[in-house]
Amino acid sequence: MKTRAITGIFFVAVMLGSFFAGSTTFSIFYGLLGLLCLQEFYGVLKKAGLQPNLPVGMLNGVVIYGAFAASFYLDTLLMHKAIFLLTLPLLAVFVLELYKTSANPFANIGYTFLGLIFTVVPFIFFHALAFVTNEPFNFHIPMAFLLMLWANDTGAYLVGRQFGRTKLFERHSPKKTWEGFIGGILIAAVVGYVISIYFHELPWRNWVSIGVIIGTVGTLGDLVESMFKRSLNIKDSGGLLPGHGGLLDRFDGLLLAAPVVFVYLYLIFN
Repeated sequence: MKTRAITGIFFVAVMLGSFFAGSTTFSIFYGLLGLLCLQEFYGVLKKAGLQPNLPVGMLNGVVIYGAFAASFYLDTLLMHKAIFLLTLPLLAVFVLELYKTSANPFANIGYTFLGLIFTVVPFIFFHALAFVTNEPFNFHIPMAFLLMLWANDTGAYLVGRQFGRTKLFERHSPKKTWEGFIGGILIAAVVGYVISIYFHELPWRNWVSIGVIIGTVGTLGDLVESMFKRSLNIKDSGGLLPGHGGLLDRFDGLLLAAPVVFVYLYLIFN
């Protein structure tokens, strides 16, 4: 328990600190987190006997995240050129599979792309939250996102532990309950309201709505990651965070919630 607490405090401090270090540090830090999640994803698959192309997948992760992150710093013409560069490493996933003696080449290709979609793409959307207000860089929204995500996780755990009776999705996550699910959403919404007092980019109703979205879709992300682990008969996605498992275990809610929250905010600001 002590190790878990120390790891959690340190990790939260580093993540929150990245917001105050400037836009470049923010972009690099969350890009690295996305790539570490991708590496962890491929590592778990390889231990299960599957063969995603880790080097090319990681290269694609760097190029894809880098191109979209750079688009917020470059002019429109350079942005288009950067995005067009994505085609080369993506094609390499198919071409290099020709030189491997695998019985299931398209399964390897599929898992390579799945890793990118499941890990790197969500971090692209999370990164974009800092620019969705059409300002050069505003860390309020991604910071608020994480605060509501953590509030949902904590609230769901505490309410579920105290009042949980009805199983939410026992096949994939036996400990999750409807009571905990609803409690997590309500607490995330309350935190969203509190955030609206200090951050004025949005009316309180929108902050509360974001809390509800994160509580709902974030829980689905948790369930999807649980389904992934159960399909491979593993408990944790990794051991990078002592007492907490792997990065995928900590960011499972973000993986599905970040794209949905970005779309919601994009429609508001545009």
